[in-house]
Amino acid sequence: MTSLPPRAGRRCHNVINPLHSTVYFSPDLGAELAGLGIEDARAAYFAARAAAMGAVGPGVVAATFYNFNPELVAGHLPAVWETASPEAVLEARLRAVDSTLQRLLGAEVLASKELAEAAELALRAAEACTPHARPLYAAHADLPVPDEPHLAYWHAATLLREHRGDGHLTALLSAGLDPLEALVSHTATGKGMAPRWILATRGWRRTDWEAAQGRLRERGLLDAEGGLTEAGTRLRNELEDHTDRIDLAPYEHLGAESVERLTELARGLLMPALAAGAFPADATGKA
Repeated sequence: MTSLPPRAGRRCHNVINPLHSTVYFSPDLGAELAGLGIEDARAAYFAARAAAMGAVGPGVVAATFYNFNPELVAGHLPAVWETASPEAVLEARLRAVDSTLQRLLGAEVLASKELAEAAELALRAAEACTPHARPLYAAHADLPVPDEPHLAYWHAATLLREHRGDGHLTALLSAGLDPLEALVSHTATGKGMAPRWILATRGWRRTDWEAAQGRLRERGLLDAEGGLTEAGTRLRNELEDHTDRIDLAPYEHLGAESVERLTELARGLLMPALAAGAFPADATGKA
C-alpha cells in the first residue's frame, strides 16, 4: 500500500464534508420537516442529524453533538419524536438532500460519470471506518446506501464526516476543551463559525462565550483581543493532527492515488455548490 502524503486525509475530508453539510443550510430540509409538523429550525436540525440513532433523548444528542447548550437540546428532545418518527425524519432528510443537490449542482452534474466515480471512491473509503467509540458514525453506517449516485455520494460523505467528527471529540476531550471552549478556540483560528452564528444556533449566551474566553486566557491559549496565542495555535494544530491519526483508516484503505482522485472530484463537486450559494456568506469568521 502506498503511504499517504501528510494531511491527505484531512484535505480530502475538507472538500467532502461541506457538500454533506449543505442540507443543514438548505430551505428544502426545513420544508420537508415542516411537512411532518417540525417547524422550529433547531428542532429540525436535531431531529435530522440524530434520527439515525433512533428516538434518543437530549442527553445523547448533547453528548454526540458536543457543542450545543444542553438546555437548548432539552427544549426540543425528546418531544420532537412525538411529532415525527425517526424513520419519517430520515426519509424527509433524504428527499431534502435530493432536491438540494439537484438545485445546487444541476441535472448534468448529477448524471455525470465524475459524480458516480466520486460516490464509488467515497463508499470504498468508508469500508474501513470503525464503529467503536463513534456513535454517530455507527448509527449512520446501519442505514442502507441509496441507489442514486448523488445520494450514495452524500451517504458516503455522511459516514466519513461522522467518523472523523466522533474522533475529533476524543481529541477535544484529550485537550481539555469543553464544548464552548472548543467553539471559541476554533473561531479564533478564523475558520470556525462566526460568534453571532454560534450564539444564534447553539443556544449559548454572550456571557457564556466571554466566560469561555476567560478560561482560555487563563490557560494562555487566547490573547486579550480574542486571538490565539502561540500556545493556542499549537494546541489547535495538535488537535487536528490527533484527529488525522485516528481518522486515517478510510484513506489508507483507499490508497494515495485514489485519495488524490477523490479529493479532486470532491472539489469539483463542491465549487459549483458554493457558487450557487450553498452557505450564508457571513457564517464564518471571527466577527
